[in-house]
Amino acid sequence: MRSMDFSSWQGAMTTIIGLAVITLLGVGIRLIIMQTIQQRRERMNRQINERLKTLIAAYRTLGGSFTGQLTVDPTHLRDLHERARVGEGAPATAEETFSSERSRRMRDAVEAALADILLLGTEEHCRLAGQAAADMAAGRPIHTADLVISLRGFIRSALDLGPMPADVLIPLQGPTRTQGGAARGKGEAGGNRGGGNGGGNADGGGGGGMAMGLGSGLGRRDADQAG
Repeated sequence: MRSMDFSSWQGAMTTIIGLAVITLLGVGIRLIIMQTIQQRRERMNRQINERLKTLIAAYRTLGGSFTGQLTVDPTHLRDLHERARVGEGAPATAEETFSSERSRRMRDAVEAALADILLLGTEEHCRLAGQAAADMAAGRPIHTADLVISLRGFIRSALDLGPMPADVLIPLQGPTRTQGGAARGKGEAGGNRGGGNGGGNADGGGGGGMAMGLGSGLGRRDADQAG
């Protein structure tokens, strides 16, 4: 207040300009701080969203099945080739080949989900996923039910959802069954239908050409008779 001088118009102008400069500096510093805090909050929100999205996808992969085979077969394709090379057992049937292919796709999906959990999971998730990965690398079948339960609790807590009711009975969950064979069957059926339609169009085109030829011949014959 002592620096303010309103005794003359020059002093009043200087005081007003000084107050305006100080006010602009304060507002600018506040805007910079608020923008920095907002950017940091948005970055954290994006990280949390990406983390939840990845863990939810891993949860669906590891616990998308309540029935059927709930264990993961760690057999690799090279092991199957080795067995076929040394001639162990009888030749595999088509059903056995499809089953092994399906198990291999399931194992690949589970391995990718375990890698995501080891990257973005909590300490408990990493411990369970690391144990499952070690068992799979050692050639032992693994169960994913405990890891699925831990993921479910974390995801519900992160989304501000209450815990599962105590009277809800949830069976053990296993990896999602792949649908590669069904997709191939649909693709082959679509290709057969497309081939049939192409043949029909070709036949139709040939029939149209024959009709035009017959019509031209009949027209010329009538003209000759009239002449």
